[in-house]
Amino acid sequence: MMALKGKSAVITGSTSGIGLAYARAFAREGADVLLNGFGEADAIERERSGIERDFGVKAVYSPADMTRPAEIEAMIRQAEAELGGVDILVNNAGIQHVSPIEEFPIEKWDQIIAINLSSAFHTIRAAVPGMKRRGWGRIIQTASAHSLVASPFKSAYVSAKHAIAGLTKTVALELATHKITVNCISPGYVWTPLVEKQIPDTMKARAMTKEQVINDVILSAQPTKQFVTAEQVAALAVFLCSEEAAQITGANLSIDGGWTAA
Repeated sequence: MMALKGKSAVITGSTSGIGLAYARAFAREGADVLLNGFGEADAIERERSGIERDFGVKAVYSPADMTRPAEIEAMIRQAEAELGGVDILVNNAGIQHVSPIEEFPIEKWDQIIAINLSSAFHTIRAAVPGMKRRGWGRIIQTASAHSLVASPFKSAYVSAKHAIAGLTKTVALELATHKITVNCISPGYVWTPLVEKQIPDTMKARAMTKEQVINDVILSAQPTKQFVTAEQVAALAVFLCSEEAAQITGANLSIDGGWTAA
């Protein structure tokens, strides 16, 4: 039985990595999905059409820029028009920059706060009225172990992720009587393009080789000494959309190989 048949999901930053895993996991359960993110047009179309082919659901694409509130609003309206509404909203879009605080580029700070934090405010603000009308909703934020603990050289990212946890709690309280739950998933290190791209900057900041960064910096944080998989994160999101999870709201759920247990 497809648990999410008849539902629709909007997932920001879903053309690759964790976001794409969310989209495919929801589609496997019968939900129609809206993909969003940047990338090569042909590659995005392959993923979109592949979801429709593999799971027999409707999949649409929005190129909305998560730094532009008007485009975010238009994306939510597109989902309402083409998919019939936004039942599940996953705020997953994120970027990273690694730099000592005194050298941190101001434009990178502004961009990270816009994409990793402010975009979630704009999507939630636009999607909640429809969820309230339908009397059901699931809002999931991809936070991070960095919503709970810090690492050096990631001032903007850690600030944004801590703030996402606070936004989640606030909105959960506001929507608690509307059958709308709001939760964070806080993964540890997942092998995604975002993690791969930050390795060179970390090598430079810490004067390390690639292997040292992976083993002594990244996986040193995770007691299991293994990367979390995108599919594991997506499976947790599917559970949060179930009736069994209806009383989980305002939570920050770690899936980090024990990182934040220390």
